[in-house]
Amino acid sequence: MFGSWGCSQFWSGGFWGIGLLGMSMRFIFWILLIALVVYLFRKLSTGFHKPAFSGRGDALIILRERYARGEIDSEEYERRKQDLHK
Repeated sequence: MFGSWGCSQFWSGGFWGIGLLGMSMRFIFWILLIALVVYLFRKLSTGFHKPAFSGRGDALIILRERYARGEIDSEEYERRKQDLHK
């Protein structure tokens, strides 16, 4: 009855490969693959560009790093830290 319209082939998988379930699984596979590629591309592209500093917290981090590297002494560290807390 449905053979002439292709419906039996649709549900049994003859015409469409492995049927509706197979098509759905392939569709989900490709969507997940594309999403993974986009995620990895965004993740890698942001890794090459450091974000701009956003305020006092970042300035304190830089100040601590400079103090730890020995670029500034303890007096200058404390003075600049007080300036940042104002």
